[in-house]
Amino acid sequence: MKKKLGAVRILVYGILILYAITTLVPFLWALSSSFKTLQEIVGGTINFIPKQFTLDNYKQIFIEQELFPRWMFNSIFIAVIGTALNLLFNSMAGYALARLRFPGKKAVFITILAVLMIPAQVTMIPNYLILKELGWLNSYQGMIVPAMINATFIFMMRQFFINFPKELEEAAEMDGLSKLGTFFKIVIPLAKPALAAQAIFVFMGSWNDFMRPLIVMTDIEMFTLPLGLNTFKGQYVSYWNYIMAASMVFTLPVLLIYAFFNRYFIKGISFTGGK
Repeated sequence: MKKKLGAVRILVYGILILYAITTLVPFLWALSSSFKTLQEIVGGTINFIPKQFTLDNYKQIFIEQELFPRWMFNSIFIAVIGTALNLLFNSMAGYALARLRFPGKKAVFITILAVLMIPAQVTMIPNYLILKELGWLNSYQGMIVPAMINATFIFMMRQFFINFPKELEEAAEMDGLSKLGTFFKIVIPLAKPALAAQAIFVFMGSWNDFMRPLIVMTDIEMFTLPLGLNTFKGQYVSYWNYIMAASMVFTLPVLLIYAFFNRYFIKGISFTGGK
Protein backbone atom coordinates (compact mmCIF):
# COMPACT_ATOMS: atom_id res chain seq x y z
CA MET A 1 0.00 0.00 0.00
CA LYS A 2 2.82 2.40 0.90
CA LYS A 3 4.57 1.65 -2.41
CA LYS A 4 1.37 2.40 -4.33
CA LEU A 5 0.86 5.68 -2.46
CA GLY A 6 4.49 6.58 -3.14
CA ALA A 7 4.09 5.89 -6.86
CA VAL A 8 0.89 7.95 -7.01
CA ARG A 9 2.59 10.83 -5.20
CA ILE A 10 5.53 10.75 -7.62
CA LEU A 11 3.13 10.73 -10.57
CA VAL A 12 1.16 13.68 -9.16
CA TYR A 13 4.31 15.69 -8.47
CA GLY A 14 5.60 14.86 -11.95
CA ILE A 15 2.38 16.16 -13.54
CA LEU A 16 2.49 19.32 -11.41
CA ILE A 17 6.15 19.97 -12.29
CA LEU A 18 5.41 19.48 -15.99
CA TYR A 19 2.46 21.86 -15.75
CA ALA A 20 4.58 24.43 -13.89
CA ILE A 21 7.30 24.27 -16.56
CA THR A 22 4.72 24.58 -19.35
CA THR A 23 3.28 27.66 -17.64
CA LEU A 24 6.59 29.26 -16.70
CA VAL A 25 8.49 28.89 -19.99
CA PRO A 26 6.33 31.35 -22.01
CA PHE A 27 6.59 33.91 -19.19
CA LEU A 28 10.38 33.57 -19.05
CA TRP A 29 10.58 33.93 -22.83
CA ALA A 30 8.45 37.09 -22.68
CA LEU A 31 10.63 38.48 -19.88
CA SER A 32 13.76 37.75 -21.91
CA SER A 33 12.24 39.25 -25.06
CA SER A 34 11.51 42.50 -23.23
CA PHE A 35 15.29 43.07 -23.18
CA LYS A 36 15.85 42.11 -26.84
CA THR A 37 15.79 44.14 -30.02
CA LEU A 38 12.97 43.66 -32.50
CA GLN A 39 15.38 42.14 -35.03
CA GLU A 40 16.45 39.46 -32.56
CA ILE A 41 12.86 38.57 -31.64
CA VAL A 42 11.71 38.16 -35.25
CA GLY A 43 14.98 36.54 -36.31
CA GLY A 44 13.55 33.02 -35.95
CA THR A 45 15.80 31.74 -33.17
CA ILE A 46 14.44 30.94 -29.72
CA ASN A 47 16.86 31.90 -26.97
CA PHE A 48 16.23 32.90 -23.37
CA ILE A 49 19.41 34.98 -22.99
CA PRO A 50 19.41 38.15 -25.13
CA LYS A 51 22.35 38.41 -27.51
CA GLN A 52 22.16 42.19 -27.30
CA PHE A 53 20.79 43.19 -23.90
CA THR A 54 18.95 46.52 -24.04
CA LEU A 55 16.71 48.69 -21.87
CA ASP A 56 15.54 50.75 -24.82
CA ASN A 57 12.19 48.96 -24.89
CA TYR A 58 11.32 50.15 -21.39
CA LYS A 59 12.62 53.64 -22.16
CA GLN A 60 10.41 53.70 -25.24
CA ILE A 61 7.18 52.81 -23.46
CA PHE A 62 7.76 55.08 -20.45
CA ILE A 63 9.45 58.10 -22.04
CA GLU A 64 8.81 58.22 -25.77
CA GLN A 65 5.31 56.73 -25.57
CA GLU A 66 3.73 59.59 -23.65
CA LEU A 67 0.36 57.90 -23.21
CA PHE A 68 1.68 54.73 -21.53
CA PRO A 69 1.72 56.26 -17.99
CA ARG A 70 -1.83 57.51 -18.61
CA TRP A 71 -2.95 54.05 -19.71
CA MET A 72 -1.40 52.58 -16.58
CA PHE A 73 -3.16 55.16 -14.40
CA ASN A 74 -6.49 54.38 -16.10
CA SER A 75 -6.07 50.65 -15.48
CA ILE A 76 -5.01 51.12 -11.84
CA PHE A 77 -7.79 53.61 -11.08
CA ILE A 78 -10.54 51.49 -12.65
CA ALA A 79 -9.28 48.23 -11.13
CA VAL A 80 -8.73 49.62 -7.61
CA ILE A 81 -12.01 51.54 -7.37
CA GLY A 82 -13.94 48.68 -8.97
CA THR A 83 -12.41 46.15 -6.58
CA ALA A 84 -13.16 48.32 -3.53
CA LEU A 85 -16.80 48.76 -4.56
CA ASN A 86 -17.17 45.04 -5.25
CA LEU A 87 -15.76 44.16 -1.84
CA LEU A 88 -18.26 46.49 -0.18
CA PHE A 89 -21.45 45.76 -2.10
CA ASN A 90 -20.90 42.03 -2.71
CA SER A 91 -20.16 41.53 0.99
CA MET A 92 -23.21 43.51 2.09
CA ALA A 93 -25.47 41.62 -0.31
CA GLY A 94 -24.00 38.27 0.69
CA TYR A 95 -24.43 39.05 4.38
CA ALA A 96 -28.04 40.15 3.86
CA LEU A 97 -28.86 36.93 2.03
CA ALA A 98 -27.15 34.82 4.68
CA ARG A 99 -28.39 36.51 7.88
CA LEU A 100 -31.26 38.94 7.37
CA ARG A 101 -34.93 38.11 6.92
CA PHE A 102 -36.89 40.23 4.44
CA PRO A 103 -39.75 39.73 1.96
CA GLY A 104 -38.65 38.28 -1.36
CA LYS A 105 -35.33 37.01 -0.05
CA LYS A 106 -35.66 33.66 -1.80
CA ALA A 107 -36.70 35.31 -5.06
CA VAL A 108 -33.67 37.64 -4.91
CA PHE A 109 -31.34 34.70 -4.33
CA ILE A 110 -32.86 32.72 -7.21
CA THR A 111 -32.49 35.79 -9.46
CA ILE A 112 -28.81 36.07 -8.55
CA LEU A 113 -28.31 32.39 -9.39
CA ALA A 114 -30.10 32.95 -12.71
CA VAL A 115 -27.78 35.87 -13.51
CA LEU A 116 -24.80 33.52 -13.12
CA MET A 117 -26.10 31.53 -16.10
CA ILE A 118 -26.24 34.51 -18.46
CA PRO A 119 -23.08 34.89 -20.61
CA ALA A 120 -21.45 38.31 -20.42
CA GLN A 121 -21.56 38.59 -24.22
CA VAL A 122 -25.36 38.71 -24.10
CA THR A 123 -25.38 41.91 -22.05
CA MET A 124 -22.72 43.82 -24.00
CA ILE A 125 -25.07 45.59 -26.41
CA PRO A 126 -27.70 46.47 -23.73
CA ASN A 127 -24.94 47.82 -21.48
CA TYR A 128 -23.56 49.90 -24.33
CA LEU A 129 -26.98 51.38 -25.13
CA ILE A 130 -27.62 52.22 -21.48
CA LEU A 131 -24.22 53.89 -21.10
CA LYS A 132 -24.85 55.84 -24.31
CA GLU A 133 -28.17 57.15 -23.01
CA LEU A 134 -26.55 58.14 -19.71
CA GLY A 135 -23.68 59.89 -21.50
CA TRP A 136 -21.17 57.66 -19.76
CA LEU A 137 -19.28 56.41 -22.82
CA ASN A 138 -15.56 57.18 -22.73
CA SER A 139 -15.64 57.79 -18.98
CA TYR A 140 -14.43 56.16 -15.78
CA GLN A 141 -17.95 55.72 -14.40
CA GLY A 142 -18.90 53.89 -17.58
CA MET A 143 -16.30 51.27 -16.71
CA ILE A 144 -16.72 51.18 -12.93
CA VAL A 145 -20.45 51.45 -12.19
CA PRO A 146 -21.73 48.51 -14.35
CA ALA A 147 -19.09 46.24 -12.81
CA MET A 148 -19.26 47.35 -9.18
CA ILE A 149 -21.31 44.27 -8.18
CA ASN A 150 -20.86 40.67 -9.24
CA ALA A 151 -23.38 37.85 -8.82
CA THR A 152 -20.64 35.24 -8.51
CA PHE A 153 -19.06 36.93 -5.51
CA ILE A 154 -22.40 37.75 -3.90
CA PHE A 155 -23.02 34.00 -3.90
CA MET A 156 -19.48 33.37 -2.64
CA MET A 157 -19.87 35.79 0.27
CA ARG A 158 -23.28 34.36 1.12
CA GLN A 159 -21.74 30.90 1.44
CA PHE A 160 -18.99 32.32 3.62
CA PHE A 161 -21.39 34.15 5.96
CA ILE A 162 -23.68 31.13 6.28
CA ASN A 163 -20.80 29.33 8.00
CA PHE A 164 -19.82 32.38 10.05
CA PRO A 165 -20.19 31.81 13.83
CA LYS A 166 -23.49 33.35 14.97
CA GLU A 167 -22.24 33.55 18.54
CA LEU A 168 -19.96 36.46 17.62
CA GLU A 169 -22.84 38.43 16.17
CA GLU A 170 -25.09 37.65 19.13
CA ALA A 171 -22.38 38.82 21.53
CA ALA A 172 -22.00 42.06 19.56
CA GLU A 173 -25.76 42.66 19.66
CA MET A 174 -25.78 42.09 23.43
CA ASP A 175 -23.10 44.77 23.69
CA GLY A 176 -25.41 47.20 21.92
CA LEU A 177 -24.10 47.11 18.37
CA SER A 178 -26.60 47.56 15.54
CA LYS A 179 -26.74 45.23 12.53
CA LEU A 180 -24.67 47.69 10.54
CA GLY A 181 -22.17 48.11 13.36
CA THR A 182 -21.89 44.35 13.79
CA PHE A 183 -21.27 43.95 10.08
CA PHE A 184 -18.48 46.53 9.83
CA LYS A 185 -16.83 46.09 13.25
CA ILE A 186 -17.16 42.33 13.82
CA VAL A 187 -18.00 40.46 10.62
CA ILE A 188 -15.85 42.28 8.04
CA PRO A 189 -12.58 42.14 10.05
CA LEU A 190 -13.05 38.37 10.46
CA ALA A 191 -13.95 37.89 6.79
CA LYS A 192 -10.46 38.79 5.52
CA PRO A 193 -9.85 35.38 3.87
CA ALA A 194 -12.99 35.60 1.75
CA LEU A 195 -12.43 39.28 1.00
CA ALA A 196 -8.83 38.59 -0.06
CA ALA A 197 -9.88 35.82 -2.42
CA GLN A 198 -12.58 38.07 -3.86
CA ALA A 199 -10.14 40.98 -4.22
CA ILE A 200 -7.71 38.84 -6.23
CA PHE A 201 -10.36 37.58 -8.64
CA VAL A 202 -12.07 40.95 -9.10
CA PHE A 203 -8.83 42.89 -9.56
CA MET A 204 -7.47 40.38 -12.07
CA GLY A 205 -10.74 40.38 -13.99
CA SER A 206 -10.78 44.17 -14.21
CA TRP A 207 -7.04 44.49 -14.87
CA ASN A 208 -7.05 41.99 -17.74
CA ASP A 209 -10.36 43.11 -19.25
CA PHE A 210 -10.08 43.95 -22.95
CA MET A 211 -13.60 43.78 -24.35
CA ARG A 212 -15.40 46.25 -22.05
CA PRO A 213 -12.81 49.04 -22.44
CA LEU A 214 -12.85 48.40 -26.19
CA ILE A 215 -16.61 49.06 -26.23
CA VAL A 216 -16.74 51.93 -23.71
CA MET A 217 -13.52 53.84 -24.42
CA THR A 218 -13.08 55.67 -27.74
CA ASP A 219 -10.53 58.35 -26.82
CA ILE A 220 -6.96 56.99 -26.91
CA GLU A 221 -6.17 58.89 -23.69
CA MET A 222 -8.86 56.87 -21.88
CA PHE A 223 -7.47 53.49 -22.97
CA THR A 224 -6.53 50.94 -20.36
CA LEU A 225 -3.30 48.96 -20.64
CA PRO A 226 -4.78 46.01 -22.62
CA LEU A 227 -6.04 48.46 -25.25
CA GLY A 228 -2.79 50.40 -25.13
CA LEU A 229 -0.76 47.26 -25.75
CA ASN A 230 -2.84 46.60 -28.82
CA THR A 231 -1.69 49.90 -30.36
CA PHE A 232 1.85 48.51 -30.69
CA LYS A 233 0.50 46.04 -33.26
CA GLY A 234 0.33 47.64 -36.68
CA GLN A 235 -1.11 46.40 -39.97
CA TYR A 236 2.31 45.60 -41.40
CA VAL A 237 4.71 45.75 -38.44
CA SER A 238 4.17 44.59 -34.84
CA TYR A 239 6.68 45.95 -32.32
CA TRP A 240 6.99 42.79 -30.27
CA ASN A 241 9.89 44.20 -28.24
CA TYR A 242 7.65 47.02 -26.95
CA ILE A 243 4.74 44.62 -26.45
CA MET A 244 6.87 42.28 -24.33
CA ALA A 245 8.24 45.16 -22.21
CA ALA A 246 4.77 46.59 -21.68
CA SER A 247 3.45 43.10 -20.86
CA MET A 248 6.00 42.73 -18.08
CA VAL A 249 4.96 46.06 -16.58
CA PHE A 250 1.33 45.01 -17.05
CA THR A 251 1.94 41.75 -15.15
CA LEU A 252 3.70 43.31 -12.15
CA PRO A 253 0.64 44.72 -10.27
CA VAL A 254 -1.18 41.37 -10.48
CA LEU A 255 1.86 39.57 -9.06
CA LEU A 256 2.08 42.09 -6.22
CA ILE A 257 -1.64 41.75 -5.43
CA TYR A 258 -1.41 37.97 -5.39
CA ALA A 259 1.75 38.00 -3.25
CA PHE A 260 0.12 40.35 -0.74
CA PHE A 261 -3.15 38.39 -0.43
CA ASN A 262 -1.69 34.91 -0.94
CA ARG A 263 -1.79 33.96 2.75
CA TYR A 264 -5.55 34.55 2.80
CA PHE A 265 -6.28 33.04 -0.60
CA ILE A 266 -6.61 29.34 0.29
CA LYS A 267 -8.61 30.17 3.43
CA GLY A 268 -10.96 32.34 1.43
CA ILE A 269 -11.90 29.78 -1.21
CA SER A 270 -12.57 27.16 1.49
CA PHE A 271 -15.60 29.23 2.67
CA THR A 272 -15.04 28.62 6.36
CA GLY A 273 -16.08 31.21 8.89
CA GLY A 274 -13.94 30.21 11.87
CA LYS A 275 -10.73 28.45 12.69
